[in-house]
Amino acid sequence: MNHLMPRRIELDKGELTLREDEIEGFLEREVKPIGNTGRVNCPKRYIGRRVYLIVTKEEKSSG
Repeated sequence: MNHLMPRRIELDKGELTLREDEIEGFLEREVKPIGNTGRVNCPKRYIGRRVYLIVTKEEKSSG
């Protein structure tokens, strides 16, 4: 990690800014189908916490 300059994630709309020192970690998960919706599993330790799901443009290739 670069401790000299905090990294930032900003959306074009300017509504969200995340600073590295405010983030506990990142998870990579695949959205699974459930009924008419989708779900992403997350560890129990994050229950009650605010999380952000960042959707990439690239779909996971099967196989």
